[in-house]
Amino acid sequence: MNTHQHKKSNYDKYPVIAVGSKYASSCCCGWDAITGELHRRIEEIDKVKKIVVIECYQGILDEEVSNNLRQAFPGALFIDSRQGMLNETELNIKLSNDITDDDLFGYMTRLNIDAYFDNRKVNRLREQIIHAGEKIILVYGTGAAYIQPESDLLIYADMARWEIQMRFRRNAVGNVGVNNKQEKASLKYKRGFFVDWRICDRFKKKLIHTWDYVLDTNTPGEPKMATGEAVRAGLKQAVTRPFRVVPFFDPGPWGGQWMKDVFDLDKEAVNYAWCFDCVPEENSLYLSFGDIRFEIPSVNLVFAHPRELLGEPVHGRFGDEFPIRFDFLDTMQGGNLSLQVHPLTEYIQEKFGMHYTQDESYYLLDAKDDAVVYLGLKENINPDEMIHALEEAQQTGSFDAEKYVGVYPVKKHDHVLIPAGTIHCSGINGMVLEISATPFIFTFKLWDWGRLGLDGLPRPINIAHGKEVIQWDRTEKWVRNEILNRITPVTEGNGWMEERTGLHEREFIETRRHWFTRPVYHQTNGSVNVLNLVEGREAIIESPSGQFEPFIVHYAETFIIPEAVKEYTIRPHGESEGKQCATIKAFVRHHA
Repeated sequence: MNTHQHKKSNYDKYPVIAVGSKYASSCCCGWDAITGELHRRIEEIDKVKKIVVIECYQGILDEEVSNNLRQAFPGALFIDSRQGMLNETELNIKLSNDITDDDLFGYMTRLNIDAYFDNRKVNRLREQIIHAGEKIILVYGTGAAYIQPESDLLIYADMARWEIQMRFRRNAVGNVGVNNKQEKASLKYKRGFFVDWRICDRFKKKLIHTWDYVLDTNTPGEPKMATGEAVRAGLKQAVTRPFRVVPFFDPGPWGGQWMKDVFDLDKEAVNYAWCFDCVPEENSLYLSFGDIRFEIPSVNLVFAHPRELLGEPVHGRFGDEFPIRFDFLDTMQGGNLSLQVHPLTEYIQEKFGMHYTQDESYYLLDAKDDAVVYLGLKENINPDEMIHALEEAQQTGSFDAEKYVGVYPVKKHDHVLIPAGTIHCSGINGMVLEISATPFIFTFKLWDWGRLGLDGLPRPINIAHGKEVIQWDRTEKWVRNEILNRITPVTEGNGWMEERTGLHEREFIETRRHWFTRPVYHQTNGSVNVLNLVEGREAIIESPSGQFEPFIVHYAETFIIPEAVKEYTIRPHGESEGKQCATIKAFVRHHA
């Protein structure tokens, strides 16, 4: 069991990137201070007509943000972008091919911000702005900067993906252009994932270098506003040093108890199933301006500085997408994950419009003696018989998984490779660090052990998709030869040893484990590095050339080394000095 549990947790749940003292006063808090700052800036604009655009990401609480702006500028002409949008029926028809009628999966839209709008309505609004007299004009909402591309002041109201999901669950927000707050959270999420977030991200990328201010309303009632210059300075600083994104935790029907202790989480919670510890599309970044902690989506860093963050070869292959994902799956005193399979590359391209698939692996951060993984198939399985048994199980509530699926004992520090098309799941009493490619919702559940979700309803099963991608030749012999603990020594030095732990040749991610009692020298070699301290209480990352301030990490924390860092060392620190530590490092394979 975990050797760290008897000690006070040192896992940092609120990591920040301190933006230099030059920007300490670049952020204000509360609506009075924010609207006061906007009044001051507008006053400085030497024009009779002053146009202010407040562009909003999906998920903003309009009743809070727009109401406060209206109250602060009572004499202004206020234009809400929804006035220029297609009506709901027209919009739903237009987006139907991408939203689809599937419960979970849509198609990655190719549409842009103009897709939401009715040209005639937009032209009328533009005419209204042209003919407005000597006054302040506020254009507000998603697509405000599409309606009015030229402005005297551009404020970007951003929103972290994880907070949007919480708001979906609370029925606090709906999707762009429709009044669907009361719809099932999973359907709102699907529409966000496949349509709204793609469109909003494409538009954000066009605007990010021109923001005058950024508005953080992630915590309702506690707004903050920083200058665009300060936020961009924080992002620029982040790609020159190690950093962490803000982790978030979520319960699940199979969740466990390990993270509660090790990460000092709410002891009253039923369980914690997931921790998203490095999924930049979903996580946040905290920038600190003086004493103020300012929250933005971490994907903004990928958009603003993709080459410096990812490296030229990785950017060349993936564009401004962060292709490596680290997250935790806790089944300690919990239940089995659902038995599942991920789509092959051609399947995810054809069916969902993604250009790469969710290859993954399980690194066992901790395990009890009875921990197992379900992996691949037994020898000589009849595919039709197994699919029929899975379909029958949806009515009978019974499926003999061990008749069809291989079961393997696992222990702490084992590494199990799971290329797409391989049936798999973690059993009970494992603490999994999942290292995978990023397309993270494309899981086809085949069997969920007859249980209900936390909402009391059966969880969606995807046998129709799953049976199309299961690789029936991945049986026990293949599993043992190809994907179970394929750990080989690479090299060693004074007080350290490097091992290759994966991934499979079908997967683009390479992983290396370092055991060390003394400093280990690393190079990024053309790819962003993502690491986790899998053994040891504390380690310190340092720059051989003094490029960045020393950066301390704690047990189980995931941290990112931008490719622009080029070289760094890691050594035990604090209580861990002189003791053996270990990191697991992931990077994108490429040929130099």
